[in-house]
Amino acid sequence: MADNSNTFKVRVITPDRTFFEGEALMVEFNTTEGEIGIYKNHVPMTVIIRPGVLTITGEDVKKAALHSGFVEILQDSVTILAEVIEWPDEIDEMRAMAAKERAERLLSERDPKTDIARAETALARAMARINVIK
Repeated sequence: MADNSNTFKVRVITPDRTFFEGEALMVEFNTTEGEIGIYKNHVPMTVIIRPGVLTITGEDVKKAALHSGFVEILQDSVTILAEVIEWPDEIDEMRAMAAKERAERLLSERDPKTDIARAETALARAMARINVIK
């Protein structure tokens, strides 16, 4: 990056590893309140992650399937505490497609015994995996 004045630190941490650590111009992901894009000097806040694609824009664009966790946003850094996050090469596409189909079937059957929230979350996670591969 030629101009580092607009970059900020990004850390993505899971229970078992540091998934990503570096500089970014922008970070995008889903929250329980909707999609959010973060630039340097963003208003400090914390948010809850909703399943979707994490996009880190820096020298290049990196994408990962981000499933759940919390984010601390400060003016000069973003720290993502992720329960589950996967790079595209860590995702089994066939398994993700099967999970999507299973969740869609559960939601369409309208069985009163079905945990709708759980099926919707499973569908969102499967879609995050599929979208990050494509």
